[in-house]
Amino acid sequence: MTGTTNGTDPTGTGSTGTDSTGTGSTGTAPSAPDAPGATPATPAAPLRVALVGYGLAGSVFHAPLIAATQGLALDTVVTSNPERQAQARAEFPGVRLAATADELWGRADELDLVVVASPNKTHVPLATAALEVGLAVVVDKPIAGTAAEARELAALADARGLLLSVFQNRRWDNDFLTLRKLLADGELGEVRRFESRFERWRPQLKGGWRESGDPAEIGGLLYDLGSHVVDQALTLFGPATLVYAESDLRRPGAEADDDTFIAVTHASGVRSHFYASAVTPQLGPRFRVLGSEAGYVKYGLDPQEADLRDGARPTPGAPWGVEPEDLWGRIGAGESPATGGGSPVPTVPGDYPAYYAAVAAALHGTGENPVTAYEAAAALDVLEAARKSAAEGVAVRLA
Repeated sequence: MTGTTNGTDPTGTGSTGTDSTGTGSTGTAPSAPDAPGATPATPAAPLRVALVGYGLAGSVFHAPLIAATQGLALDTVVTSNPERQAQARAEFPGVRLAATADELWGRADELDLVVVASPNKTHVPLATAALEVGLAVVVDKPIAGTAAEARELAALADARGLLLSVFQNRRWDNDFLTLRKLLADGELGEVRRFESRFERWRPQLKGGWRESGDPAEIGGLLYDLGSHVVDQALTLFGPATLVYAESDLRRPGAEADDDTFIAVTHASGVRSHFYASAVTPQLGPRFRVLGSEAGYVKYGLDPQEADLRDGARPTPGAPWGVEPEDLWGRIGAGESPATGGGSPVPTVPGDYPAYYAAVAAALHGTGENPVTAYEAAAALDVLEAARKSAAEGVAVRLA
């Protein structure tokens, strides 16, 4: 088992650990001593990864990205579902299978990293168990149901000298990387308003825990898509000071929010508006960013998720996350992009593989944690305030 510290800013609002191109961490962090009794990993020995959960998150996102990352090896998949076990074995011949995560803890010395991609309500107990046996952990978003739980996990990881990272893959979306480059180059001037939409047209319920009204499931779009849009905004524009939200159940039989709006005022002065909806028949722009000199408008979603769902896999040297020119966003002032105003901006290719490359570097002590639990806790502060705001019809000020 290879241990490394969180390498975090305790405010959760510091660097993401990646450069504007999304090619991985640019900094370095000192490596911490290995956990007692652990066998230190070396660059020549791939880090052994156990993946807990083989549903959408595990099979579409985590497993392919882990397998495509130099220095990582998918050792074990944990799922009790026979069909998913067969799927994992077919997709990754030689992978070991386990029915429960408890089977991992007794052979923790055979592993270096546990990835928790199971339902939201299991994130905290599974991450806690993994850290307690001395294993580094990656947790899918949201890391927890509350900011307090996220900070408790972060403190445990710090005390053990272990990596605890959160899978916020949307920091490596093509539009986010493009916007980050525009901001770094000063193309927009002083940003005043950031609009971010994650809208879908799904008028019929699909069922499952993500749409459950049971608070223990941590379902609904506020914590699902909201985790993405809030994390992106905090990464770009810094901590939030004021939160207002509207959250509704629109579809017949809905138990969890499926149409949510969040307004955030940042300490930097930027105002962010987020839209997360499953009931939007006409989709708005993914980003509309308004600055003192120009604005940037981008439609459409990053292609990486669709490609992964369709079975495409990142391959060294081959194009990945590339978007056709007709989907490029536009930058300009005084005109509408819908009528050809502004100039096209080449979209930076999306780079989900950079997340696990950064995790591998952090575990080897040659890079920083790409997404810390403290950063995830800061996003959860906003989501908790949004839930309170929507329930009480008030704006909530953050300390």
